[in-house]
Amino acid sequence: MDRFVWANGLLEMNETLVIQQRGVRLYDGEDKAKLDVGVVLLSTHRLLWRDQKNHECCICIHLSQIIFFEEHAAGIGKSAKIVIHLHPAPENKEPGPYQHSKYSFIKLSFKEHGQIEFYRRLTEEMTQKRWENTPVLQPIPTGIGPKAGRTRAVGIVGIERKLEEKRKETDKNISEAFEDLSKLMEKAKEMVEVSKSIANKIKDKQGDITEDETIRFKSYLLSMGIANPVTRETHGSGTQYHIQLAKQLGDMLQAPLEERGGMMALTEVYCLVNRARGMELLSPEDLVNACKMFESLKLPLRLRVFDSGVMVVQLQSHSEEEMIASALDNVSDKGSLTAEEFAKLLGLSVLLAKERLLLAEKMGHLCRDDSVEGLRFYPNLF
Repeated sequence: MDRFVWANGLLEMNETLVIQQRGVRLYDGEDKAKLDVGVVLLSTHRLLWRDQKNHECCICIHLSQIIFFEEHAAGIGKSAKIVIHLHPAPENKEPGPYQHSKYSFIKLSFKEHGQIEFYRRLTEEMTQKRWENTPVLQPIPTGIGPKAGRTRAVGIVGIERKLEEKRKETDKNISEAFEDLSKLMEKAKEMVEVSKSIANKIKDKQGDITEDETIRFKSYLLSMGIANPVTRETHGSGTQYHIQLAKQLGDMLQAPLEERGGMMALTEVYCLVNRARGMELLSPEDLVNACKMFESLKLPLRLRVFDSGVMVVQLQSHSEEEMIASALDNVSDKGSLTAEEFAKLLGLSVLLAKERLLLAEKMGHLCRDDSVEGLRFYPNLF
């Protein structure tokens, strides 16, 4: 302990804090030091210890004073320790808490763990010896006692200042991000206005525009979003809102359903609708309530719930017999199929492919083999 000198706890220029750990007690050899539990700090140049209660009480030792060190594992009723063996104290040593010591080593007792990471970082610093490559610009300031004056705005204060600067920079970046988001929302509203304008022109000049041009315009509208999305602001709330929403969904979903074989999972419908609505996003609950009204409104769509609980939207003209026959034909041709293989053949999602196979099984046309390799369907020969 007589190698330690008083310090003010501040880091010098070119000195960097590597790691710190709370709940560390110092030992002068085998004896407990007269100091209380504190915080041990490892920098690129020094090993520092600071009292947890009295921050003005701080001592340090230069890393060049260390000969070697070793780790002692924790035991029953004993904390893990790092034993550091030191060179003899120099003759011109500055004042410290101990003037003389009969030991040539100290111990760091870790009451709150953290010794493994601290030992690793200490090993790295002793191997790299960065204090030789980046010497401090000025001598390390020390005082005549634990209340040495703080003459420089570095060290712990400097670290706090850097953290505050980083926080301000983060706040600035977040503000800029929200500004960009606001601009994006404004642009989205402009695009919706353009789509409304095109939709109105199609209605006004229906006779002057050819069928091909109408189809092309409608494809542009779909890529930009729904021209006049039904919202609670425009159609109120409750049943009337869901009725108007169901009618709009009936117009919008018919073409995508025909392209996908007449059936889509409700999750796919949700993504497709909200992408087209732009900023006027639809909640899952409103979507389900609107889909439930397809049949009562005599729209060409239906909401269907499979036995597994999977919900799909399908065309009214979609034939269940054709769906079962398709599943049976494909399984018979291939000998057997999994849901993934069937999905690739028909270009469906795996979820819908599995539901079709399960439906065919329910009707007695297929049977299954459930093994470690997964669920595989075969023609039912019984």
